[in-house]
Amino acid sequence: MGNVIIIIILVAVIGAAIYSTVHRIRFGSSCCGERDAAPKKVKVKDRNKSNYPYKYILKVDGMHCSNCARRVENALNEGEGRWATVNIEKKEVTLLSKHAEDEAELGRIIAAAGYVMLSCRPEI
Repeated sequence: MGNVIIIIILVAVIGAAIYSTVHRIRFGSSCCGERDAAPKKVKVKDRNKSNYPYKYILKVDGMHCSNCARRVENALNEGEGRWATVNIEKKEVTLLSKHAEDEAELGRIIAAAGYVMLSCRPEI
């Protein structure tokens, strides 16, 4: 009888571990305190880089995971004529734009997403 109880406990622990692993793979490991699916990606309609004459490198503080990166990208990509990609390791956002951007406005957009823009460097 004791062996049966031990086997049932082991099966329950292994089942919980498998569930947790599958959930982490499916939804990502979130440092943000959430265990929900990542927000849906805002897709850029114009993916031809030659149509974006302005390029900015933004340093953003507070991004730690793929969910953070998705939030920042989505916030910037919602604006017309912008295409943002995030490099989490460097804590940088590369922003391609069809028009000149105002640094203060970019800072407000990133702050509204919950992060802090440390710097904005235009690339020529």
